[in-house]
Amino acid sequence: MYAIVRTGGRQQKVAVGDVIEVDRISTGKVGDSVELSTLLVIDGEAVTSDPWVLAGVKVQAEVVDHHKGSKIRIQKYKNKTGYKKRIGHRQLHTALKITDIPAPAAK
Repeated sequence: MYAIVRTGGRQQKVAVGDVIEVDRISTGKVGDSVELSTLLVIDGEAVTSDPWVLAGVKVQAEVVDHHKGSKIRIQKYKNKTGYKKRIGHRQLHTALKITDIPAPAAK
């Protein structure tokens, strides 16, 4: 059984036991439980994509770690003007371990 969940404007495929990396969840401390909204649930042959049914299905996850991602180097350059600029950025991430994907209620 796996699900497609929405976190931080992105969609990810998750299964129970997976550890995923999402944008920093500032309210969650390590060990806290977090609910993720579900877009699609696939259980063997049954595919559930009805938004009314999925409104009651929340994937449970546990906060494992807060860390920074790898450094992204950004370089700007304009020809013939002498303009050069180099900056770096490290995105803040939260590692989540998926603990439970509840089965959608049958109609």
